[in-house]
Amino acid sequence: MAMPEHTALPYLRETILFLGLSGILIPLLQRLRINPVLGFLALGTVLGPYGLGGMVEAYPWLAWTTFGRTEDVATFAELGVVFLMFTIGLDMSVERLWAMRAAVFGAGGGQVTLSALVIGAIAVAFGNTVESAVILGLVLALSSTAVVMQLLAQRRELATPMGRMSFAVLLFQDLAVVPLLVLIAILGEGPGGQGFFSLLGFATVKALLTVGLIYLVGTRIVRPLFHHLAGRREPDTFTALTLLASLGVAALTWAAGLSMAMGALLAGLIIAETEFRHEVEVTIEPFKGLLMGLFFMSVGMGIDVAELLREPIWLPLSVLGLMLIKGVILLAVLRVSGLTWGRALEGAVLLSQGGEFAFIVVGTALQLSLLPRETGQFMLLVVGFSMLATPLAAKAGQRLGEALDRRLGRRERERGEVVAADLTGHVVIAGFGRVGRLVGNVLARRGIPMVVVEPDARQVVRQRKKGMPIIFGDASRPALLRRLHLERAAAVVLSMDDPEPARYAVAAVRALAPRVPILARVQDERHALELRRAGVQGVIPDSLEVGLQLAGMTLELLGEPEESVHELLQSERDRRIAAYREM
Repeated sequence: MAMPEHTALPYLRETILFLGLSGILIPLLQRLRINPVLGFLALGTVLGPYGLGGMVEAYPWLAWTTFGRTEDVATFAELGVVFLMFTIGLDMSVERLWAMRAAVFGAGGGQVTLSALVIGAIAVAFGNTVESAVILGLVLALSSTAVVMQLLAQRRELATPMGRMSFAVLLFQDLAVVPLLVLIAILGEGPGGQGFFSLLGFATVKALLTVGLIYLVGTRIVRPLFHHLAGRREPDTFTALTLLASLGVAALTWAAGLSMAMGALLAGLIIAETEFRHEVEVTIEPFKGLLMGLFFMSVGMGIDVAELLREPIWLPLSVLGLMLIKGVILLAVLRVSGLTWGRALEGAVLLSQGGEFAFIVVGTALQLSLLPRETGQFMLLVVGFSMLATPLAAKAGQRLGEALDRRLGRRERERGEVVAADLTGHVVIAGFGRVGRLVGNVLARRGIPMVVVEPDARQVVRQRKKGMPIIFGDASRPALLRRLHLERAAAVVLSMDDPEPARYAVAAVRALAPRVPILARVQDERHALELRRAGVQGVIPDSLEVGLQLAGMTLELLGEPEESVHELLQSERDRRIAAYREM
């Protein structure tokens, strides 16, 4: 006897079951130190239609505790990816995305191109048509944004060099979905009409123009709407407005033929430039967490463990082969992009699985008869099992990466330890870009001992050759800070231009050395306030000194005495810095 559907509230039973699992069983798994992503995937596999859910006819009472159909949760699961991309957009900015363009199109483009060529060639060797090989090569080159970003967030590595490079690769893959779907539509129509490349180029330009138009219109509507309505201090209105912004922009991109995930990322970018960003993050977090869990469970529900018995050799080998092929290519791409061998290995393993877009792309290709049904279903199982294996594989990759860096970087590490071994009263500089180099050069001329921490391996090599006491690393890692004898330092200077790594670094420094003064470079008043609340004693905005110098030169050109100009500038400097200290 099957469970009757509730006519007034569709999917009521599935909703209650999922909430029960999330509220009771998942905390138990966390207590046992089982990764939540792996927990949701495993629960979906066990309770889904290929697990206990397929035994409802024989045992009707199982209908109360299982999911009989993947379709029952598919819609809600897609919302999980939408909210994930929305929160990613909140952590970004247009300037930051533009600054990442080399990584996005360099590392991301290289990975997708090389992976698609190798996988497509293997597909042809196994007897697939060229059209099928092209589709399989491109779709299997994509990784799972949902799985990777969730794991990076849990490990607090989004702001690390490996985390940023992984995000750049994933961002290019998300952009590549648009021309991939267009490609399938063109192949489904068959030959005739315009040339293939002209159609693909037209569709890509149309997609870029659509994204730009939605962003521009969104900034003219969404931001003023938040300013107007959020000032009323009504939590329910603010929550509704947040959901409207994320889902509304996602719906616009979907209507334009793009993915909802891309629209959600745009919505996050629009709000990221406003002062409501952090309040929106807090508001959306419960929805994102629950729906992401539902997404992973729906992926698990599509995994048929019995296929391992029917294909005991080819299925595991295909999963392993996919992860090895992509892993080797990613290792080379990430290494060339500037990561150490260890961090490149960690990122390669993390990104080596298939992605959730495969379920959309392969499903569409099957509907258009571009793929044999057996091949399409088999590849979906390969993608599903690779996602299931990712949490454990990523943990192993992290340990292997750390071990590899320790082994290959032993001499570098020993040199770094010699630099910091007997120091006391030294200054720790985190970040050695334009501002960090200026601070370091001034301290060096005064003979003040210092240690520099820089996450760019190429920069470390260049500065070491110049005799600079610099080591490779992430200033938010407690183990690294302990090696620098942080408790004996005179001060810490945070000169990185990205707010996210600065926040993590402040938290790590404060946890290890609560009394060591921290001075930080900030982008604007919002960034200054965040760091002041986190425990930074002094903050200097990027624009302050530039503005003062321009004002001074202007006054001197107008005939003001040099001495009075210097006094005026110092007075203004003191006033601005005092204002930041009072924040």
